[in-house]
Amino acid sequence: MTETLVQNIIDVLGGSMGKEAIVFIISMIPILELRGALLVAGPLLGVPVATAIPLCIIGNIIPVPFILWLITPVFNWMKGTRKLKPMVDKLEAKAMSKSDKIEKYEFWGLVLFVGIPLPGTGAWTGALIASLLGVKFKKAFPAIILGILMATVIMWFISYVLLGGVNLLG
Repeated sequence: MTETLVQNIIDVLGGSMGKEAIVFIISMIPILELRGALLVAGPLLGVPVATAIPLCIIGNIIPVPFILWLITPVFNWMKGTRKLKPMVDKLEAKAMSKSDKIEKYEFWGLVLFVGIPLPGTGAWTGALIASLLGVKFKKAFPAIILGILMATVIMWFISYVLLGGVNLLG
């Protein structure tokens, strides 16, 4: 499913945008985020690593403050409507089902949750969980940034070294 989504995004944007813009946009999309963007940047689009990494990091960071500051008021408003309440309840339940490590270890739990590229983890979900748990912005934002940097190193290795065949020794 994710491969199809990525291919659809490339098909839609490819005709009107450069490779770098595609990578940047993918890094801001929930589920795909930096992880998907680096996989697309290296093996699929051939974007140089020195270009792809800053684009992916910045693109993945941009939504985080908005999620941390606004998701709770938006969810509370949505819960006040009959049609949107079930969707919000489902999103909250799904996010909170992954919250045990973040709740227990807070800062470092959030770093690891965002940084280890597993299905259902990442900056979007980490910010959502932090917000729902009431983790203060001053603690959540730096933890998510560290997690994004950790994910960058892991995904760089997977995308550019393992899949892209970068020669590390020159």
